[in-house]
Amino acid sequence: MSASYATLIGAADLAQHIRDPDWIVCDCRFDLGNPDFGYQAYLAGHLAGAYFLDLDEDLSGAKNGANGRHPLPDPARLAARLATCGIGNHSQVVAYDDACGMFASRLWWLMRWLGHRRVAVLDGGLQAWIGCGQAIDYEQPEPRPNTYTLALRSDRVEADYVFEHLGRPDMLLIDARSPDRFRGENEVLDPIGGHIPGAINRPYRDNLDEHGCFKQASVLREEFGALLQGRSPRTVVHQCGSGVTACANILAMEAAGLTGSRLYAGSWSEWCTDPRRPVARGPA
Repeated sequence: MSASYATLIGAADLAQHIRDPDWIVCDCRFDLGNPDFGYQAYLAGHLAGAYFLDLDEDLSGAKNGANGRHPLPDPARLAARLATCGIGNHSQVVAYDDACGMFASRLWWLMRWLGHRRVAVLDGGLQAWIGCGQAIDYEQPEPRPNTYTLALRSDRVEADYVFEHLGRPDMLLIDARSPDRFRGENEVLDPIGGHIPGAINRPYRDNLDEHGCFKQASVLREEFGALLQGRSPRTVVHQCGSGVTACANILAMEAAGLTGSRLYAGSWSEWCTDPRRPVARGPA
């Protein structure tokens, strides 16, 4: 078995393995304002052999009006979809996008939730791949049916857990949205603006350097350590608007060696649907 990557992988390292039969690359490009963008961009050019996975169709489940904009997919259905891309339990999976890992980290987290460890995000995304002189491909790969056995992990919490732990020291809630949306301003995606009381704001873009790559592990460890203030990383629950960019904060913590934090997948878009749940506005 070749080298294993479990958080981030650089473009140069991926280039050495792009043709390896046990490596599967997944294109996760998406645009929240234009759901057709990702697939159209994929058709216009992608990494060699990459399969396209859509945030709405593949990496999310059915919405019922009260479970958020991107509820988690059914695990068995997701595993079956991944298997059509040739992904098995021992595959090395690499996810990429063109949004600094915003969407690729969702696939990364989902696969870890299924019990898969050999999954990484292409650091710097498509831009880093092109920037180091690597080629773009235009052919769609043939299906490579495989089998995948689930081993679900307890990496998530539900809204009730968050509600019951509000104000308690054994939960540190970190919101990955932009500061204005956290404060309840300029809310264009959800019907109500604000944040969950007690949450602190760590926008996912704060994980990135000036090149759109994740900061060095030592820097991320220092920055998240300042938020933890001595707490265990296992007390951390991540959320955002709909359980997507929060995955980038989880990825950053894992890359920094701060392991064990969890995801509130429903996030703000689920939380704000129930008037019994409290809402805070303004800075943390």
